[in-house]
Amino acid sequence: MVGLILLSMAGIGVFAYLTASVGVVAELVGLAVALLPVGPVVAAFLWIDRWEPEPARLLWLAFVWGACGATLTALLINNTAEVVGDLLLGKGGGNTVAAVASAPLIEEAAKAAFVLGVYLWKRQEFNGVVDGIVYAGMCAAGFAFTENIYYFGRIFGEHGFGTVDSAGVIAAFILRGVMSPFTHPLFTVMTGIGIGVAAGTSKNWVKVAAPLGGYLGAVVLHALWNSAATLGTATTFLNVYFLIMLPVFIGAGVLVNWARKREQKIIAGALPRMVGDGLIAGSEIDVLSNLKRRRQWRKKVARKSGPDAGRAVADYQTAVSELAFYRNSHDDGHVEQLLMQAVRVSRATAVSAAKRQ
Repeated sequence: MVGLILLSMAGIGVFAYLTASVGVVAELVGLAVALLPVGPVVAAFLWIDRWEPEPARLLWLAFVWGACGATLTALLINNTAEVVGDLLLGKGGGNTVAAVASAPLIEEAAKAAFVLGVYLWKRQEFNGVVDGIVYAGMCAAGFAFTENIYYFGRIFGEHGFGTVDSAGVIAAFILRGVMSPFTHPLFTVMTGIGIGVAAGTSKNWVKVAAPLGGYLGAVVLHALWNSAATLGTATTFLNVYFLIMLPVFIGAGVLVNWARKREQKIIAGALPRMVGDGLIAGSEIDVLSNLKRRRQWRKKVARKSGPDAGRAVADYQTAVSELAFYRNSHDDGHVEQLLMQAVRVSRATAVSAAKRQ
């Protein structure tokens, strides 16, 4: 409750700042335009998270933290850095300091704080690289959403909607909403990957080095992007976009594909043992080891017995995945027994719900 209250206060503070900075009308225009790219970004991270969906409350909390908590933290520190920079370097120097140094360091730390918090205090919900990518991506999507409200609102106040080839909201949307909607998520995903690697290793030095390395990677990418936009020319910006950001984005996509296939192999390899333990039926192995068949099973049950039955089957599938991932990377008999019981209960619930007409 304390956390929710603080997040609510942060949200009020952020949107009060936006209103004071760009005005109500511009803020509403910025909000409407910012909604367009955030939907596909969030959908992409939910698609990545299909084998073992994270709790909806944590995903929403990640988004809200990015949109409110991380944003307010960044505003306070970046504005302070800008004032100090102006005092030391003269008018305009503060903007450069804030964009090139303060923003990458502070914004990436603020966004990563939630991911690290889940890893430290909700460890049962953090199984590896995919989870790190999803939590980091949702935080960054929230942050980018609020940032876009400000940028689109400010540009509307200064230039109106404009056209494709002139300053205005349309040109800004093409740049931020079409060409680079995944920019902030891409930065923070680097930290998420590092924390995800830490979650899947037993080596203490890796548990420290991987998150730090991921954070440094996020800071470097963010600093390069801001430097190209602030200090460079249009050619510099395009070079950074096509020669650095785009290849890193493609590399992250390849990593996601590999990680999801690895998750499938872990689950498929764990299912025969679950049959031996009497947790699942042997006839369910083919269905539980394939995402498409899982989805078809849920839809079939939902059509026949109603949405509650479909959700019960989804809960059962998730419980199976959680047990498979846990057995792959942990050796705690007590926790394993709890997860086994969860599989038994969720299966019994799903079977009972599917029988109702």
